[in-house]
This record gives sequence, structure tokens and C-alpha cells, in this order.
Amino acid sequence: MTAEAAGLPAVTVTPASGGGAEYSLSIQTLILLTGITLLPAALLMMSAFTRIIVVLGLLRQAMGTGNTPSNPVLIGLSLFLTLFVMSPTLDAIYSQAAKPYLDGQMPFETALQTGVTPLRSFMLSQTRENDLLAFTRIAGLENYEKPEDVPFRVLAPAFMTSELSTAFQIGFMLFIPFVIIDLVVSSVLMSMGMMMLSPMLISLPFKLMLFVLVDGWSLIMGSLAQSFLR
Repeated sequence: MTAEAAGLPAVTVTPASGGGAEYSLSIQTLILLTGITLLPAALLMMSAFTRIIVVLGLLRQAMGTGNTPSNPVLIGLSLFLTLFVMSPTLDAIYSQAAKPYLDGQMPFETALQTGVTPLRSFMLSQTRENDLLAFTRIAGLENYEKPEDVPFRVLAPAFMTSELSTAFQIGFMLFIPFVIIDLVVSSVLMSMGMMMLSPMLISLPFKLMLFVLVDGWSLIMGSLAQSFLR
């Protein structure tokens, strides 16, 4: 199938002096390639990835382990947990939009609108009403009677703001036990007159021991996954 038959802008080929040829892309093709480049980042921001990676980053800071686990490990863990959380939404997008389009039973425009619906439902279920109303006022729009009336340009920033707020709330709860350990260790060292010894050096093994004893990784991963079930 040629590019013209598929309705996509083709590469323009013009003869050049000396028997060669010059190739140029149309503006539509450049816009399409740019959109494909930005698509992964946009999809990550409109999924569970934002909350998960922020919480894991705050957990690492609360434990005081420096760069352990490393950024690639946290990103990989966040991606796989995001796929686990988003699997019902992805299955709905595939069955309702992608598969009918690939089978030739649905045009591209209809498949795109149908495929966005499960993603909108997920984002709306995780977006706080206050954030949604705030961005509605900023956009100068009126309140909506139904969730389906919310435009995507309002839903996307409201969803990301809600995800960051939720992630910081979870991070605050994670910090509390580790801060208590730091305070206890600092108090003990001061009472013993060991002013020159760093409390972080002593408290880190106790933090790791506490995290291992409570099966911290399973607890954190399970709690993050369950936080989306509402």
C-alpha cells in the first residue's frame, strides 16, 4: 500500500542537477514524527507512572540510602508496576479500539475516540474534584454536568496535579517511621556524648533492618497498586 493510498503525507522527491535527487518531508510528516517522539512521555504522565516513581524516589530519600536503588532500577520497577496497574485500561483500549481498527472494522478517527474513553475513565477516577474545579476556573470554563463533558486539556493537568498531591501524601507517611529512627539515634548519641559521630551512619542499618523485617518492598508495591483501586 502506498503512502497516498493510506492517506499519509509522502516524502517529496525532486530531481536535482547532475542526475541526483533531493528528498524533503512535508510539514504534516514532521508534525507526525514530533508527536510520536513526545507520545511516550505524554502517556507516562497520563498513567500511574507519576505517582509510583515519585513515591519510590521519596522512599529512597527517607531511607537515606543515597543512589541505592539506582535511577534505572526505580524507573524499571515503576514501569512494570504501571503496566500491572494499567492492565485493565490497556485491555479495554485494545479490545474496544485497537483490535477493531487493525481488523478493518473501525476507521481511525472512531478508533481514536473510542480508545481514549477508558483512559479518560481511569484519569477521572484518580483526579480530585478540587483540582478539576481549579483548572476549570483557570481555563475560564463553566462547571460540567457530567464527567464526559470535561475537556482533555483540563483533565490532563488536573490529573497530574492530583497524582503529585497523592504521591506526596504517601511519601509523608513513609517518612514518619524513618524520621523517628533518626531522632532516637540522635538522642542516644547525644546522651552518650558522641557528638562527632554522624547519626545517619548509625541509623541507616536500623532503617534497613526495619524495612526488611516488615517486608517493605512488598508492602510498598501492594499499597501503591491498591491506591489506584477507588
